[in-house]
Amino acid sequence: FEDCNSDKPLCNSEIYNIICSLYCSLSICECSSIQAFCMFSQITNDPQVSVLQSPKSGGGVRRRKRDWVIPPLSVTENKRGTYPLKVIRSSDDKKKKLFYSITGPGADLPPAGRFTMDREMGNLYVTQPLDREETASYTFEAHAVADGAGQAYDPMEIKVIVIDQNDNKPYFTVEYNANVAEATTIGTEVVRVEAKDDDEPNTDNSELRYRILNQDPPLPTDNMFEINPITGSIRITGRGLDREKYPQYTLTVQAADMAGEGLTGQTNVILTVTDSNDNAPVFTQSSYTATVDENKKDVVVVRMIVTDEDEPQTPAWNAKFKIVSGDPDGLFTVKTGTNKHEGILSTAKELDFGTASKHTLLVSVENEIPFAGVSVVTSTATVVVNVKDVNEAPIFDPKEKLVVKPEDLAVDEVVVQYTASDPDTARKQTVSYKIMNDPAGWLNVDKDTALIKVRASMDREAIFVTNNRYIATIGAYDDVPATGTGTLIIQLEDVNDNAPIIEQHKIMVCNKDPAPQLLSVTDKDGPEFGAPYSVSLQGMSKTNWTARMNDTSM
Repeated sequence: FEDCNSDKPLCNSEIYNIICSLYCSLSICECSSIQAFCMFSQITNDPQVSVLQSPKSGGGVRRRKRDWVIPPLSVTENKRGTYPLKVIRSSDDKKKKLFYSITGPGADLPPAGRFTMDREMGNLYVTQPLDREETASYTFEAHAVADGAGQAYDPMEIKVIVIDQNDNKPYFTVEYNANVAEATTIGTEVVRVEAKDDDEPNTDNSELRYRILNQDPPLPTDNMFEINPITGSIRITGRGLDREKYPQYTLTVQAADMAGEGLTGQTNVILTVTDSNDNAPVFTQSSYTATVDENKKDVVVVRMIVTDEDEPQTPAWNAKFKIVSGDPDGLFTVKTGTNKHEGILSTAKELDFGTASKHTLLVSVENEIPFAGVSVVTSTATVVVNVKDVNEAPIFDPKEKLVVKPEDLAVDEVVVQYTASDPDTARKQTVSYKIMNDPAGWLNVDKDTALIKVRASMDREAIFVTNNRYIATIGAYDDVPATGTGTLIIQLEDVNDNAPIIEQHKIMVCNKDPAPQLLSVTDKDGPEFGAPYSVSLQGMSKTNWTARMNDTSM
């Protein structure tokens, strides 16, 4: 075996056969191993070309040879030069004329024609530049047949690996679009980019690094964003995102292989700045003045307009209003108009000039959502509401007055004094009185004093009385005039001013067979002046008839 490593080509077919026969006689035949050893020890005249020696057929060998595979061959893709290039050859043709061929993908199968073998010399050739990204390796078989006898050698597997070159640029499959809110904090990831490289993975040829080439616009600084060179994560690094000034940024991002030193590809990253509530609504006027008639409810006092630089028709733009001070009694209310930028101040209750002729309100405005972590000043407006004096009718106190009097109160007797007051104290008007409604005409009222007296006899049993009560309406009017009304309720006490009566005024009795007759007795007065009753006959009827009360005495 040492001779196989000498300077002379000793490992020829004769040496191979001698050694193989010797080992086979010792029953330790390792012919294929010997063959492989000799093949890789072969010295050729062309040191750039590998020399293969095909396994001989097992015609003279009893035992089955072991299968073996030579180490893969390597061919650099895109290799320049004159084709075909010599890749490998066989030299097992010292004694016999051999004919060579190859079969398999890349030879006679698709992609056919990439490799050929010289039929007589056994030289293996590549016919064209290879592309690793198309086919990374080829595996085919080499065949040798002896001339004449047709003795075939066992086929030899040949594997050719295509060595990668950095011939593919990185590329992005998409153009990136992302949103970034104005209030996003520094360090927040907004988008992550990823490029691809078709060169061999996990090599320098596909080792990518990212960087931002350009930021448009470069405001408020040209380094508002940074990119992680390895992961492609883009984060915020600068302050001053402002949708109202810079609504969109376009970043030109580059990916370079060879760890950033090789071929490059680019893409655009479009970042749309979305609105955050970083602008406060502001009143277009700092003060308002309005006049409202007193005693008016749900009257619009003033409409207040605001502006806001945030995105329209969003919660960060929509306004809401509040009365901050000047309305302890809840006389006013403020609500937002349908356009979301108008505050409508209205009266919630009737205003009273006599109580307060002017109201000074402080109204504030905010958005529907809180401010986004920024310091802003809440806008306020002052509203001065002047109350216009309107002549008001006098007011009876109480609105309904109840008095209890006997029904037989004498004419010109005083029933009650029922007065009203004029709320227009500043006007200093005179209040006068009159009867507005007196169904039975029983009352008089003094025009100046409001003293009410009996005009005609009252009767509890009259049709104008319900449940012992008689109701009259008294009017009070001022100088303008404006009239207010009060209700006088007289509860009449019963007196015994009605005699009992027999309801049957006439009855008929048969003389031949007179039967007792039951007559009904009633009294209009109350129960205390009613039953028990007594009955008696009058005039000549006493001699022929008798009358008595039954057991009920009614």
